[in-house]
Amino acid sequence: MNYRQAFLFIILSIFSFSYSASAQADSIAMLADNKSYKTQVLWSDIMIPWGMVQLPDGRMLATERSGKLWLLSENKPSIEISGLPDVHANGQGGLLDIALHPDFASNNLIFFTYAIEEDDDSGSNTALMRAKLDVKNNKLVDKKQLYKGEGNSNSGTHYGSRITISDEYIYFSIGDRGQRDLNPQDISRDGGKIYRLNLDGTIPTTNSFYKDANAKQAIYSYGHRNPQGLVTLTDTDSNSKNKIWSHEHGPKGGDEVNLIEAGKNYGWPVISYGVNYSGSKFTDITKKAGMEQPKLYWDPSIAPSGMAYITSDKYPQWQGKILLGSMKFAHLVLLDINDDKVVKQTKLLSDVGGRVRNVIQGADGYIYVGVDGKGILRIEP
Repeated sequence: MNYRQAFLFIILSIFSFSYSASAQADSIAMLADNKSYKTQVLWSDIMIPWGMVQLPDGRMLATERSGKLWLLSENKPSIEISGLPDVHANGQGGLLDIALHPDFASNNLIFFTYAIEEDDDSGSNTALMRAKLDVKNNKLVDKKQLYKGEGNSNSGTHYGSRITISDEYIYFSIGDRGQRDLNPQDISRDGGKIYRLNLDGTIPTTNSFYKDANAKQAIYSYGHRNPQGLVTLTDTDSNSKNKIWSHEHGPKGGDEVNLIEAGKNYGWPVISYGVNYSGSKFTDITKKAGMEQPKLYWDPSIAPSGMAYITSDKYPQWQGKILLGSMKFAHLVLLDINDDKVVKQTKLLSDVGGRVRNVIQGADGYIYVGVDGKGILRIEP
């Protein structure tokens, strides 16, 4: 081994580490990206930037989990949008994800998920709302709640919730609300599910459980723990449908990346690659017939957050890949997908300085990252 080879070996040894991964429990090394990028903090006054979406004019809408919605412009004061419904900021719950209607340019409609509390002290659950953004008066009008998870809980955990829009449907997630043995495997109950609605809030008649009188008809998939990543991968083949990918928090170990398909059961808590936080087991199996295996799992957990499909030519070496955050390790993870499999993962930007809460690709093609306590950053090649 010559000097150059020895030097490269040392560098890779320092920056590379392995996680248990894939349905076959293979180990996929996470290598450090050797490209140069810089980050610019654009808005430092957003403490927990949960949801972010860029408007066609370049301004940004950002949710703060405490219950505030901000309209952000570069080099201008942040504007708080009024007219939100009552938001129950409770542990992991609060004002969560946000998305634009595909025809936002003509109808100014947005969607967002949030925790809503009932008056009967039964607790709260996650809801999806549609509203019109009055850009002249900086407020929300014409609000309509499209869905609310039933079966409230006083637990402050596992609200979900992410949104993606694909093929004229809106998909959104609700976590198991801390009731793992009650909600995820029961299709008559909300929680631990990914849902699909038409954009007007009606339930598609093609949903897998639409004709099941005992099921929640809006369910698209079930057996989830706490999905906090949801993204649409567009297929260049016009004959193929878009594909929905998600990631979710496991317990101690067992964070997962999944390809979400209609009517399928993703196993929580019957199968899992994780254990209780105490280290004890809650299940002895990782596979079972009729339950889907993750495309990737992490052990130890990375606490995944946000999820973006990169198509921008500003980052040519990232095109066609999935980018997500790690709250636990405060970096980004880039996933290479081939034939519906995760074949490689790469660690990026390990110096962002805080828990990565969200990552999106903006309408302008730039990647924006929300970091707890630091605000919203832009990655600049």
